[in-house]
Amino acid sequence: MQDNSQPFYQLTPDTVMDAVESRGYLCDGRILALNSYENRVYQVGIEDETPLIAKFYRPNRWSDEQILEEHQLCFELDEQELPVVAPLRDEQGESLFQFQEYRFSLYPRRGGRAPELGDPDHLYRLGQTLGRFHLVGQAQPFQSRPALDIQTYGLNSIELIGRDFIPSSLREAYLSLTSDLIASIERCYAAAGDVRRIRVHGDCHGGNILWRDDTPNFVDFDDARMAPAVQDLWMLLTGDDRQQQQLQLAEVVEGYNEFADFDPRELHLVEALRTLRMLHYSAWLARRWEDPAFPRNFTWFNTERYWGEHILQLREQLSAMQEPPLQLL
Repeated sequence: MQDNSQPFYQLTPDTVMDAVESRGYLCDGRILALNSYENRVYQVGIEDETPLIAKFYRPNRWSDEQILEEHQLCFELDEQELPVVAPLRDEQGESLFQFQEYRFSLYPRRGGRAPELGDPDHLYRLGQTLGRFHLVGQAQPFQSRPALDIQTYGLNSIELIGRDFIPSSLREAYLSLTSDLIASIERCYAAAGDVRRIRVHGDCHGGNILWRDDTPNFVDFDDARMAPAVQDLWMLLTGDDRQQQQLQLAEVVEGYNEFADFDPRELHLVEALRTLRMLHYSAWLARRWEDPAFPRNFTWFNTERYWGEHILQLREQLSAMQEPPLQLL
Protein backbone atom coordinates (compact mmCIF):
# COMPACT_ATOMS: atom_id res chain seq x y z
CA MET A 1 0.00 0.00 0.00
CA GLN A 2 1.12 3.53 -0.72
CA ASP A 3 2.10 6.18 1.79
CA ASN A 4 -0.53 8.75 2.64
CA SER A 5 1.64 11.37 0.96
CA GLN A 6 1.07 14.99 0.02
CA PRO A 7 1.01 14.33 -3.77
CA PHE A 8 -2.49 12.79 -3.38
CA TYR A 9 -3.73 16.13 -2.08
CA GLN A 10 -1.96 17.98 -4.91
CA LEU A 11 -3.29 15.91 -7.79
CA THR A 12 -3.36 18.38 -10.72
CA PRO A 13 -5.61 18.46 -13.79
CA ASP A 14 -2.58 17.80 -15.99
CA THR A 15 -1.69 14.69 -14.00
CA VAL A 16 -5.29 13.47 -14.16
CA MET A 17 -5.35 13.84 -17.96
CA ASP A 18 -1.90 12.27 -18.31
CA ALA A 19 -3.09 9.28 -16.29
CA VAL A 20 -6.19 8.86 -18.47
CA GLU A 21 -4.13 9.19 -21.65
CA SER A 22 -1.71 6.55 -20.35
CA ARG A 23 -4.60 4.11 -20.91
CA GLY A 24 -4.85 4.99 -24.59
CA TYR A 25 -7.47 7.77 -24.53
CA LEU A 26 -7.07 11.28 -25.96
CA CYS A 27 -8.34 13.95 -23.59
CA ASP A 28 -9.96 17.09 -24.99
CA GLY A 29 -8.84 19.33 -22.11
CA ARG A 30 -12.16 19.40 -20.25
CA ILE A 31 -12.01 18.22 -16.65
CA LEU A 32 -14.53 18.58 -13.84
CA ALA A 33 -13.88 17.64 -10.22
CA LEU A 34 -16.86 15.72 -8.81
CA ASN A 35 -18.17 15.74 -5.26
CA SER A 36 -15.94 13.17 -3.59
CA TYR A 37 -13.74 13.52 -0.53
CA GLU A 38 -12.57 10.02 0.34
CA ASN A 39 -11.09 9.58 -3.12
CA ARG A 40 -10.60 12.07 -5.94
CA VAL A 41 -13.05 11.69 -8.80
CA TYR A 42 -13.11 13.63 -12.07
CA GLN A 43 -15.16 13.76 -15.24
CA VAL A 44 -12.65 13.88 -18.07
CA GLY A 45 -13.55 14.88 -21.61
CA ILE A 46 -12.41 12.49 -24.37
CA GLU A 47 -11.90 13.53 -28.01
CA ASP A 48 -14.95 12.58 -30.12
CA GLU A 49 -16.25 10.28 -27.38
CA THR A 50 -18.38 10.40 -24.24
CA PRO A 51 -16.49 11.71 -21.19
CA LEU A 52 -15.07 9.20 -18.72
CA ILE A 53 -15.07 9.21 -14.93
CA ALA A 54 -11.60 8.81 -13.42
CA LYS A 55 -11.36 7.71 -9.79
CA PHE A 56 -8.05 8.13 -7.94
CA TYR A 57 -7.86 6.06 -4.77
CA ARG A 58 -6.83 7.44 -1.40
CA PRO A 59 -3.58 5.83 -0.25
CA ASN A 60 -3.67 3.67 2.87
CA ARG A 61 -7.42 3.03 2.69
CA TRP A 62 -7.73 -0.13 0.60
CA SER A 63 -5.05 -2.50 -0.60
CA ASP A 64 -4.91 -3.43 -4.27
CA GLU A 65 -6.55 -6.76 -3.39
CA GLN A 66 -9.41 -5.03 -1.60
CA ILE A 67 -10.02 -2.63 -4.50
CA LEU A 68 -10.03 -5.52 -6.95
CA GLU A 69 -12.57 -7.37 -4.79
CA GLU A 70 -14.87 -4.35 -5.10
CA HIS A 71 -14.36 -4.39 -8.87
CA GLN A 72 -15.02 -8.13 -9.02
CA LEU A 73 -18.35 -7.72 -7.25
CA CYS A 74 -19.33 -5.05 -9.79
CA PHE A 75 -18.33 -7.33 -12.68
CA GLU A 76 -20.40 -10.18 -11.24
CA LEU A 77 -23.41 -7.89 -10.90
CA ASP A 78 -22.91 -6.54 -14.40
CA GLU A 79 -22.70 -10.05 -15.84
CA GLN A 80 -26.15 -10.69 -14.37
CA GLU A 81 -27.36 -7.58 -16.24
CA LEU A 82 -27.89 -5.68 -13.01
CA PRO A 83 -27.81 -1.85 -13.19
CA VAL A 84 -24.38 -1.02 -11.76
CA VAL A 85 -21.69 1.30 -13.03
CA ALA A 86 -18.73 -1.08 -13.17
CA PRO A 87 -15.12 -0.02 -13.87
CA LEU A 88 -13.78 -0.34 -17.39
CA ARG A 89 -11.34 -3.14 -18.20
CA ASP A 90 -8.50 -3.02 -20.71
CA GLU A 91 -7.69 -5.72 -23.26
CA GLN A 92 -5.89 -7.73 -20.57
CA GLY A 93 -8.93 -7.56 -18.28
CA GLU A 94 -7.23 -5.14 -15.87
CA SER A 95 -9.33 -2.50 -14.09
CA LEU A 96 -6.91 -0.99 -11.54
CA PHE A 97 -4.16 1.13 -13.03
CA GLN A 98 -1.05 2.92 -11.80
CA PHE A 99 0.30 6.31 -12.92
CA GLN A 100 3.21 7.84 -11.02
CA GLU A 101 2.21 7.66 -7.32
CA TYR A 102 -1.47 7.20 -8.06
CA ARG A 103 -3.79 4.21 -8.35
CA PHE A 104 -6.90 4.86 -10.42
CA SER A 105 -9.73 3.28 -12.34
CA LEU A 106 -11.98 4.49 -15.16
CA TYR A 107 -15.76 4.34 -15.39
CA PRO A 108 -18.34 5.15 -18.03
CA ARG A 109 -20.30 8.31 -17.32
CA ARG A 110 -23.88 7.54 -16.30
CA GLY A 111 -26.52 10.20 -15.85
CA GLY A 112 -29.62 10.15 -13.70
CA ARG A 113 -31.33 11.65 -10.68
CA ALA A 114 -31.79 10.54 -7.12
CA PRO A 115 -34.68 8.13 -6.50
CA GLU A 116 -37.82 9.42 -4.83
CA LEU A 117 -37.69 7.49 -1.58
CA GLY A 118 -41.19 8.60 -0.70
CA ASP A 119 -42.56 6.97 -3.87
CA PRO A 120 -43.80 3.40 -3.24
CA ASP A 121 -43.02 2.40 -6.84
CA HIS A 122 -39.42 3.54 -6.47
CA LEU A 123 -39.06 1.68 -3.18
CA TYR A 124 -40.52 -1.49 -4.65
CA ARG A 125 -38.15 -1.34 -7.62
CA LEU A 126 -35.19 -0.66 -5.33
CA GLY A 127 -36.17 -3.70 -3.26
CA GLN A 128 -36.34 -5.87 -6.38
CA THR A 129 -32.92 -4.72 -7.52
CA LEU A 130 -31.32 -5.22 -4.10
CA GLY A 131 -32.81 -8.70 -3.88
CA ARG A 132 -31.08 -9.59 -7.13
CA PHE A 133 -27.88 -7.89 -5.93
CA HIS A 134 -27.81 -9.91 -2.77
CA LEU A 135 -28.25 -13.21 -4.59
CA VAL A 136 -24.93 -12.37 -6.23
CA GLY A 137 -23.46 -10.98 -3.00
CA GLN A 138 -24.13 -14.17 -1.06
CA ALA A 139 -22.60 -16.45 -3.70
CA GLN A 140 -19.13 -16.02 -2.17
CA PRO A 141 -17.54 -13.89 0.55
CA PHE A 142 -14.94 -11.16 0.32
CA GLN A 143 -11.54 -12.57 1.23
CA SER A 144 -9.66 -9.31 1.84
CA ARG A 145 -12.26 -6.66 2.59
CA PRO A 146 -13.26 -6.26 6.26
CA ALA A 147 -16.70 -6.68 7.76
CA LEU A 148 -18.95 -3.91 8.99
CA ASP A 149 -19.01 -4.77 12.67
CA ILE A 150 -19.06 -3.37 16.19
CA GLN A 151 -15.27 -3.34 16.46
CA THR A 152 -14.39 -1.50 13.25
CA TYR A 153 -17.31 0.93 13.09
CA GLY A 154 -17.96 1.32 16.82
CA LEU A 155 -15.14 0.61 19.24
CA ASN A 156 -12.34 1.80 16.96
CA SER A 157 -14.24 5.03 16.25
CA ILE A 158 -14.93 5.71 19.92
CA GLU A 159 -11.31 5.07 20.85
CA LEU A 160 -10.06 7.61 18.30
CA ILE A 161 -12.58 10.33 19.16
CA GLY A 162 -12.23 9.86 22.91
CA ARG A 163 -8.45 10.00 22.74
CA ASP A 164 -7.77 12.84 20.30
CA PHE A 165 -10.86 14.85 19.37
CA ILE A 166 -13.64 15.19 21.93
CA PRO A 167 -13.30 18.42 23.99
CA SER A 168 -12.21 17.77 27.56
CA SER A 169 -15.44 19.33 28.85
CA LEU A 170 -17.47 16.66 27.02
CA ARG A 171 -15.12 13.69 27.24
CA GLU A 172 -16.63 12.06 30.33
CA ALA A 173 -20.18 12.40 28.96
CA TYR A 174 -19.08 11.02 25.57
CA LEU A 175 -17.28 8.00 26.98
CA SER A 176 -20.12 7.15 29.37
CA LEU A 177 -22.72 7.48 26.63
CA THR A 178 -20.78 5.46 24.08
CA SER A 179 -20.25 2.69 26.62
CA ASP A 180 -24.04 2.48 26.97
CA LEU A 181 -24.42 2.61 23.18
CA ILE A 182 -22.08 -0.32 22.63
CA ALA A 183 -23.99 -2.35 25.21
CA SER A 184 -27.28 -1.56 23.43
CA ILE A 185 -25.79 -2.38 20.03
CA GLU A 186 -24.61 -5.72 21.38
CA ARG A 187 -28.13 -6.42 22.68
CA CYS A 188 -29.55 -5.66 19.24
CA TYR A 189 -27.12 -8.09 17.64
CA ALA A 190 -27.95 -10.72 20.25
CA ALA A 191 -31.67 -10.27 19.55
CA ALA A 192 -31.06 -10.70 15.82
CA GLY A 193 -29.16 -13.92 16.39
CA ASP A 194 -26.78 -15.52 13.94
CA VAL A 195 -27.75 -13.53 10.84
CA ARG A 196 -25.87 -14.06 7.62
CA ARG A 197 -23.22 -11.60 6.43
CA ILE A 198 -22.90 -11.17 2.67
CA ARG A 199 -21.19 -8.82 0.23
CA VAL A 200 -23.21 -5.60 0.27
CA HIS A 201 -22.94 -2.15 -1.29
CA GLY A 202 -22.46 -0.76 2.21
CA ASP A 203 -23.34 2.90 1.50
CA CYS A 204 -26.72 2.51 -0.16
CA HIS A 205 -28.19 6.00 0.20
CA GLY A 206 -30.00 8.02 -2.45
CA GLY A 207 -26.86 9.86 -3.51
CA ASN A 208 -25.33 6.59 -4.73
CA ILE A 209 -28.37 5.67 -6.84
CA LEU A 210 -29.03 7.26 -10.23
CA TRP A 211 -32.64 6.88 -11.35
CA ARG A 212 -32.86 6.70 -15.12
CA ASP A 213 -35.45 5.17 -17.48
CA ASP A 214 -37.39 3.82 -14.47
CA THR A 215 -34.28 1.94 -13.33
CA PRO A 216 -32.04 2.53 -10.29
CA ASN A 217 -28.37 2.54 -11.33
CA PHE A 218 -26.05 1.90 -8.38
CA VAL A 219 -22.68 3.65 -8.24
CA ASP A 220 -19.72 3.92 -5.85
CA PHE A 221 -19.12 0.52 -4.27
CA ASP A 222 -16.11 1.93 -2.40
CA ASP A 223 -17.64 1.02 0.98
CA ALA A 224 -18.57 -2.55 0.00
CA ARG A 225 -18.05 -4.89 2.95
CA MET A 226 -19.36 -8.06 4.50
CA ALA A 227 -22.51 -7.13 6.43
CA PRO A 228 -26.11 -8.22 7.01
CA ALA A 229 -28.38 -7.63 4.01
CA VAL A 230 -30.39 -5.02 5.93
CA GLN A 231 -27.39 -2.65 5.72
CA ASP A 232 -28.42 -1.98 2.11
CA LEU A 233 -32.08 -1.53 3.01
CA TRP A 234 -32.32 0.66 6.07
CA MET A 235 -30.90 3.81 4.46
CA LEU A 236 -33.82 3.77 2.01
CA LEU A 237 -36.21 4.49 4.91
CA THR A 238 -36.78 8.21 5.41
CA GLY A 239 -38.43 10.44 7.99
CA ASP A 240 -38.88 10.08 11.74
CA ASP A 241 -42.42 8.75 11.68
CA ARG A 242 -42.49 5.07 12.57
CA GLN A 243 -45.68 4.35 10.64
CA GLN A 244 -44.22 5.97 7.54
CA GLN A 245 -41.08 3.85 7.83
CA GLN A 246 -43.18 0.73 8.29
CA LEU A 247 -44.96 1.45 4.98
CA GLN A 248 -41.67 2.18 3.23
CA LEU A 249 -40.14 -1.02 4.59
CA ALA A 250 -43.12 -3.04 3.38
CA GLU A 251 -42.60 -1.83 -0.20
CA VAL A 252 -38.85 -2.47 -0.15
CA VAL A 253 -39.14 -5.96 1.34
CA GLU A 254 -42.02 -6.96 -0.95
CA GLY A 255 -39.82 -6.20 -3.95
CA TYR A 256 -36.78 -7.79 -2.31
CA ASN A 257 -38.58 -11.05 -1.59
CA GLU A 258 -39.36 -11.58 -5.27
CA PHE A 259 -35.73 -12.58 -5.73
CA ALA A 260 -34.20 -13.24 -2.29
CA ASP A 261 -35.52 -14.12 1.14
CA PHE A 262 -35.21 -11.26 3.60
CA ASP A 263 -34.56 -12.47 7.15
CA PRO A 264 -36.90 -10.42 9.41
CA ARG A 265 -34.57 -11.00 12.38
CA GLU A 266 -32.27 -8.43 10.77
CA LEU A 267 -34.77 -5.68 11.64
CA HIS A 268 -33.33 -5.81 15.16
CA LEU A 269 -30.16 -4.33 13.63
CA VAL A 270 -31.58 -1.23 11.93
CA GLU A 271 -31.00 1.26 14.76
CA ALA A 272 -27.77 -0.46 15.78
CA LEU A 273 -26.41 -0.07 12.25
CA ARG A 274 -27.58 3.54 12.14
CA THR A 275 -25.70 4.21 15.38
CA LEU A 276 -22.55 2.52 14.11
CA ARG A 277 -22.73 4.65 10.97
CA MET A 278 -22.95 7.84 13.03
CA LEU A 279 -19.95 6.83 15.16
CA HIS A 280 -17.97 5.84 12.09
CA TYR A 281 -18.79 9.07 10.25
CA SER A 282 -17.35 11.27 12.98
CA ALA A 283 -14.26 9.09 13.14
CA TRP A 284 -13.93 9.23 9.34
CA LEU A 285 -13.86 13.03 9.46
CA ALA A 286 -11.32 12.88 12.29
CA ARG A 287 -9.05 10.48 10.41
CA ARG A 288 -9.09 12.73 7.34
CA TRP A 289 -8.63 16.03 9.14
CA GLU A 290 -5.05 16.42 7.92
CA ASP A 291 -6.29 16.34 4.33
CA PRO A 292 -6.68 20.05 3.40
CA ALA A 293 -9.97 19.31 1.64
CA PHE A 294 -11.65 18.38 4.92
CA PRO A 295 -11.16 21.55 7.04
CA ARG A 296 -12.08 23.53 3.93
CA ASN A 297 -15.35 21.69 3.25
CA PHE A 298 -16.39 20.55 6.74
CA THR A 299 -15.83 23.79 8.64
CA TRP A 300 -18.40 22.82 11.29
CA PHE A 301 -16.54 19.67 12.32
CA ASN A 302 -14.47 19.48 15.51
CA THR A 303 -16.10 22.48 17.15
CA GLU A 304 -17.61 22.51 20.64
CA ARG A 305 -21.04 22.94 19.06
CA TYR A 306 -20.55 19.97 16.74
CA TRP A 307 -19.58 17.62 19.54
CA GLY A 308 -22.45 18.80 21.73
CA GLU A 309 -24.95 18.12 18.95
CA HIS A 310 -23.28 14.78 18.19
CA ILE A 311 -23.76 13.67 21.79
CA LEU A 312 -27.44 14.70 21.67
CA GLN A 313 -27.94 12.67 18.48
CA LEU A 314 -26.27 9.66 20.05
CA ARG A 315 -28.55 9.94 23.08
CA GLU A 316 -31.53 9.83 20.72
CA GLN A 317 -30.08 6.67 19.21
CA LEU A 318 -29.74 5.13 22.64
CA SER A 319 -33.47 5.71 23.12
CA ALA A 320 -34.26 4.40 19.63
CA MET A 321 -32.51 1.12 20.36
CA GLN A 322 -34.76 0.62 23.40
CA GLU A 323 -37.85 0.68 21.16
CA PRO A 324 -39.26 -2.44 19.49
CA PRO A 325 -37.81 -2.93 15.98
CA LEU A 326 -39.76 -2.22 12.83
CA GLN A 327 -42.03 -5.07 11.80
CA LEU A 328 -43.01 -6.46 8.43
CA LEU A 329 -46.64 -5.64 7.71
